[in-house]
This record gives sequence, C-alpha cells and structure tokens, in this order.
Amino acid sequence: MPTFDEILNNAGPLTLRQAQGSGTSLSKEEIKALLAAEGEDKKKLFDRALQVKLEHLDNYVHLRGLIEYSNICTKYCLYCGVRCKNLKVKRYQLSDEEVIECAKLAHELGYGSVALQSGERSDKAFVDKITYLVQEIKKIDNGSLGITLSLGEQTEETYRRWFEAGAHRYLLRIEASNEDLYYKIHPHDAKHDFKQRLTCIDSLLKIGYQTGTGVMVGLPFQTFDDLANDLLFFKQKDVAMVGMGPFIPHPDTPLWEYRDQIPSAEKRMELTLKMIAILRLMMPEINMVAATANQTVDPQGREKAILAGANVIMPNLTPNEFRENYLIYPDKACVKDKPDECHSCLDVRLAAIGHKVLYNAWGDSVAFTKKHQ
Repeated sequence: MPTFDEILNNAGPLTLRQAQGSGTSLSKEEIKALLAAEGEDKKKLFDRALQVKLEHLDNYVHLRGLIEYSNICTKYCLYCGVRCKNLKVKRYQLSDEEVIECAKLAHELGYGSVALQSGERSDKAFVDKITYLVQEIKKIDNGSLGITLSLGEQTEETYRRWFEAGAHRYLLRIEASNEDLYYKIHPHDAKHDFKQRLTCIDSLLKIGYQTGTGVMVGLPFQTFDDLANDLLFFKQKDVAMVGMGPFIPHPDTPLWEYRDQIPSAEKRMELTLKMIAILRLMMPEINMVAATANQTVDPQGREKAILAGANVIMPNLTPNEFRENYLIYPDKACVKDKPDECHSCLDVRLAAIGHKVLYNAWGDSVAFTKKHQ
C-alpha cells in the first residue's frame, strides 16, 4: 500500500492520463486512505483536487436555475420529508405559467440552464405534462436554455420522449450503490427496487442524456467501504455529472430514529468534501454540484464544495410560497431568498474564493462532450 503522499502524487493533474482527461485510477484501499485524511493530509487532498479542477475546467461555475415543480410523490423512501406517507406535508404542483415564468427568469438572469425537479410520479398525465413543459421551455429565446430533469425512475420510453422533447441532462441519484445499504434507506418492495434503479441509470446513458447520479454522505449504517465503492460506481458507469451532499435526518421519516448513529454535522460535511475531492481526481472533467445540503449544514458549505472540486450551483427559482413545502430535509438553506438577491450574492461569494459564474452557457460536462465528439 503506497503512502498518502504517494497516492496523491499518482493522482496528480500532470500525468499523461490526467492530461487526456480520463482521471486517475484509484483502488478501493487508496480511496479509503484518502477518506481518512486528517490535518495537513486533508489540506493536501483539497489543494490537489482544486488544482486538478482548475487545470481541466478553469475557475468557472455553472448555474442551473432550480424549479421544484411538485412535491407530490408516489414513493415513501425512508429518509425523505416529502415521502407520500408524510401526511404533514402540504402538497402542491406549479401551474404551467409558473414554470415558464421561472424558466424565463433563469434566462433573464443569464443562468443558461434550468433543472426541473419533482416528487416521483409516472402516470400518463404527469409524463404528458413534463413533455409539454420541456417543449415550452425550449421555445424561450430559440432554445437557448439547457434543461436538466430530476424526476425519478421512469420507463425507457418516457426518458426517450423527454429527451426528444428537448431535455439533455438527467439526474437520478443512486443514493447508495451498496444494495444492502440501499434497502436500509428505502423500503424493500416493488416501488423501491435497487435493480430497477440501475436499469434506469443504464437507460439514461443508452439514450444519450448527460447522466448524473450521486449519494448521501453520512448515512446511518454507511461505512468507508460503502463510500469508496460509491466513487468506483460513478467511475465504472462513466457518468457525466455527480451530486453528493451530507445526509440530514428529517423528523417525519423512519430514519430519524437512527439520528444518533450518524456522524456529527461537521464530520458529514467533511466527508462530503473529501468525496468531492477524491472524485475530482478520479474524473477530472465531469460536472459536480455544490449541493444546497452543504449550505444547510455549513454557512460556507457551497464555497467549500467549490474549493474541493465542485463546479455547479443550483440557485432556487421556485416561487417562495412553495419552497417550504419541498423540504426533503429540514432547515433547508436559501428557502426565503429571492432570485435576484441570490444572483448578486453568488457573484460576490464566488469572487471571494477566486471563482466566477459562466453566464449564458449550458455548462455541459466536458467529459461528456469529449466522449461524444
């Protein structure tokens, strides 16, 4: 087993393999050694990840204007505050006009892309409505807005229909690549099937989406082995984007019972940053999100994620009166922020850490673009 410094040196940004964009190859044991980094070693890891990102992607941050379309969900995942069995949630669905106005605002603010997110449904009315909304968003300024969808598990036919309507990125988080752990955070039934999740990810890749996935970090029962295998899973699937954030327990979910068995908020945040940094070494040209959960756990969480290797932020464009009803986890950051205030705030906060927003651009994954040229 090489030393920590040897692992980092082999994962450096100047090797031929990295220069060609394919990233470094780390074993599970090497990943676990990096996850265990403390003190000066931890700083070296973050510094190396930032160096790799700047060499491959520059200091640009891409924005996705987030539209939380609906909190109506047919699933009851054990960690999620909008699970259908949580009767305390006030359910909503944005009107067509509200969605289009959000998309127009994203265009006016120069975000370049929107992300349409919702509780999970697959009925015909929902599928038809999303198809229509994607087509309408594509009419804004002659299709200048990129469109990411995060609408859960669907049939390959539905995914293809939405792709043909104009969506080109899709985020479907695996949440845990270990099947045993998956069933500790999801019910084990026909509605929550691990193999179906994998099939959906494969369908998205096959269709040609810039496919994204991701996990929660700091779950009860989660080990360093699990986290290392998650990173290897992303690499093996060759995804174009990844979203990772600290697990935040919700009091109206079954996993709340295990809140005393998770690391502290500080440790969960630190582990998330390490996961981002290590994946940046492994996959230097993919897009990685600085998730809102980071900001919820740590007021500087998004900035820390950007400095650890992330390059995407998703400012919330959902009308404020609906945001408090889309709480997958409690105390979500930026719920009360207004879009124009968030816009100017981001510029200032990113400039303070030597980064800048790339406005009026789709911000596609460089790894995906190169692979499909």
